[in-house]
Amino acid sequence: MKKISLSLGALGLSLFANPAFAHHPLGGKTPSTFFEGLISGFAHPVIGLDHFIFVAAMGIAAVLIGKRVAMPILFVLATLVGAGIHLSSINLPMAETMIALSVATIGWMILSGRQISVKIYAGLFAAAGLFHGFAYADAIFGAETTPLVAYLFGFGLIQACVAMAAGYIVVDLIGKGVKAMDNMPARLSGGMVAGAGMLILGEQAIAGIFG
Repeated sequence: MKKISLSLGALGLSLFANPAFAHHPLGGKTPSTFFEGLISGFAHPVIGLDHFIFVAAMGIAAVLIGKRVAMPILFVLATLVGAGIHLSSINLPMAETMIALSVATIGWMILSGRQISVKIYAGLFAAAGLFHGFAYADAIFGAETTPLVAYLFGFGLIQACVAMAAGYIVVDLIGKGVKAMDNMPARLSGGMVAGAGMLILGEQAIAGIFG
């Protein structure tokens, strides 16, 4: 129980992270070198509250459905496509809303403890990846080829690492690898993720009304 409390406490603290820098790892500066592109790519999915929570939850879900490697790869590929869409100046409407909705959705799916079809999870990861990747591209839009490639590599690699680490820690290490319905650490994490998604949606709604 102590390990569970520490793990969930850390996730809870992450909910208070400042989302203002979510799309600006270098404080709004467009990367101009390979190193800046790589650092920015590493940072974006970690300092962006909505992105980090989704990627971690995706890793947890991937382990629960027995696709701990395939699902993160699918999501990463989808984010690369989403970034390419943005860099091609094609708009994805309501991107921030869809990102927040994806966080709430995956949280509820994990919280339910149900054996949800792998195809449904794959569809969620593919669709969510497009919107998350679209948002990632904000930080690199207009950059030269070298920092752009470094950025794409960086955010792809860090997402895979976060997802696999989260899945291992929550499901295997703390949850002892038990099935979804009985894996309480995973389900509690899912509840926190769902709550975070609803909170982000609420903040967006309030901003839309009073902003």
